Order: sequence, then C-alpha cells, then structure tokens
Amino acid sequence: MEAKTFKQILEIAFQKKVSDIHFEVENPPFFRVKGQLVKSKLPNLTPKDTEEIVRIVLDQHGKQLESSLKELDTTYSLPNGGRFRVSIFKQKGCFGIVMRVIPPQIGTFEELHLPPVLAEIVQAPNGLILVTGPTGNGKSTTLAAMIRYLNENFNYNIITIEDPIEFLFTSKESCIIQREVGFDTESFHTALKAALRMDPDVIMVGEMRDKDAIDACIKAAETGHLVFSTLHTQGAVSTINRLVGHFPPEAQDIVRQRLADILVATISLRLIKDKSGENILPVVEIMRATTTIQACIREGRLEEIERHIENGYHIYKMQTMEQHLLQLYRQNKISLNDAKRLSRSTDFERKLLLGEE
Repeated sequence: MEAKTFKQILEIAFQKKVSDIHFEVENPPFFRVKGQLVKSKLPNLTPKDTEEIVRIVLDQHGKQLESSLKELDTTYSLPNGGRFRVSIFKQKGCFGIVMRVIPPQIGTFEELHLPPVLAEIVQAPNGLILVTGPTGNGKSTTLAAMIRYLNENFNYNIITIEDPIEFLFTSKESCIIQREVGFDTESFHTALKAALRMDPDVIMVGEMRDKDAIDACIKAAETGHLVFSTLHTQGAVSTINRLVGHFPPEAQDIVRQRLADILVATISLRLIKDKSGENILPVVEIMRATTTIQACIREGRLEEIERHIENGYHIYKMQTMEQHLLQLYRQNKISLNDAKRLSRSTDFERKLLLGEE
C-alpha cells in the first residue's frame, strides 16, 4: 500500500468520526463506526501492504522495521492534526495493525455525558483515583477529561506517564509534563520514581501493568500526591481484587490496608448505544472510598461493597452500573434490549417494575 493511499484512508476515517481502523491480511480495511465493525469496499490487503503500513508508521518516529518486531504500541499523526493510537502485531507470520482515532478535542465531563460528581472526585487533595473498564470503553478519554478539568481550574504541576502519549495537552492554569514510555523513559516504574523528584501535585499513569507499577502508584499516593491510573477491570470489587492479587499472599493484608488508606474512588465504564443508534453513551459505576467502604477493603469484605455503593446514591452520588442503566432507560436514552444486554442482573425488568434506583 502506498503512503498516499494509507493517508487518504486515515483522513476519511478521521473526518467520518470512525473510532478504529483495522488493517489485516486477506481482508479489506475494517472500520468501527458507532460501535459496529464495518467492512470497507477496498481490496483485500496483502502481507506486503500491511508491512508497508508498519514501515510508514515507524518512519514517522525515525525507526526502521526490524525482523524481531512482534508487537508494538505507538502513535501516528496526519499533517492536518489527526492523531491515532497504533497497535502493531503479528498474526500467522504477517503484520496486522489496529488504529484508534484520538479525538482532536478533549471533551468536558458534560460533553462526554459523564456524571458531574467526577468534578468533585478529582478535587481530592491526594490519593488514588482509578478509571477501569474493558479496552475501548472510554478510559483514556475519561482520564483526559479529568486532566483537562484540573488544567483549567487549578495551579498544579501535572505529570503524565503514558505508553504511548494519546491526548496532547497545552498547559493552562497548570503546568503539564507528558512522558512516553520507551521514548522519554524506560518503564512506568522508572518514570514514577523520577516523577517524585519533579515537584508533582498530580501524576497520571496510563496503565498499572504490573506489581512494580502498582506499588509505585500506591507509594506516590501515600506520600501526598494525587494519582490517576487505569485498569482493565469491570468494577470496583474486581479492581481491588486485581490490585491485591498482584502481590504474594503474605503481603495482601498489608496491601488492603494501604489501599483503604489512599483510594479516593474507582470509576468503571462501559459504552452503550443511545436509542437513536447515532451516539454512544457511557454507563458508569462510581465508588467513593467512604469510611464504610474503607473498612470493607481493610477487612476483605468486598462482597458488601456493591450494596454500599447502591445505598450511597443520594448522599455520596455513588452509583452501580445497574443504577445508571435504569436511569438512562427511564430518561428514554437507551432501549430496554440494550440495557438488558449490558446488565449483569437477572432481574433488571423487575427493578424497573418496582421503581428501584
């Protein structure tokens, strides 16, 4: 594939607000549009085509294609300002590429249909705030909205550590330093240690991938900083289990104690089509670390947490995913079938009939 053709495909995808583009051998390019994967009418790609795409992407970063390359996460930019997060991988000996479109503007909480309580949560003086959910469900976009809010409203030194850098920030009220793993620093763990010597107020870690990164994030929060990060988990309870499970059994009680002391909130995301099918809305679970929830974490009573989130709806503006689904359905924003499909409850319709929140 020629560079000109490749860039034309990306420009069209960017203009049409496609969220992802797939380039895989023996298939034409696929586009994800409004949550649905759509096959293009372009010719099937050959191994030479996908290898050339990899060369074009690497060339923008001044890198050569090496025979040892098996997978790589990076970015690609168009002259008109369009940016993409790029995942390069091998399948059956051939290269495949998935490109995620990075929106040109960082949305506000309101524009992204996120609960207004996030503006309260991000004002915590210190601690750990986690954004969780499956891949492609809005974690990076939500984190960017949080950093935007702080950048516009507070005089902070904000350091982001990402792999790769996605949203580009311009310092406003805050000073923002963005570091990319593999380019500006060796690893998340190394960058986190360095960040503590860079006079930070806020540290944003793109993902807590291993025990060292998790431990470093907890230490940063313990020493008085506000730390943001993400995990590929589906709710507050699975998030806590995942964090604790990275440590050996003999250390897990202490990790639960540390988490209870520094956790501010978990925000868990799933995306759902609105009733028109034209837009995608976030369904959000919000857990705030109240005194009761802190006790549940310390004592390992995690099975009680969801009930406390439900009961904290009015006082603390917490919500389970079920509560948010019910709210969106009652507001006539989503269909019953889509709500039931995303619901983890077997009695979703009963809750509707009983008028539960």
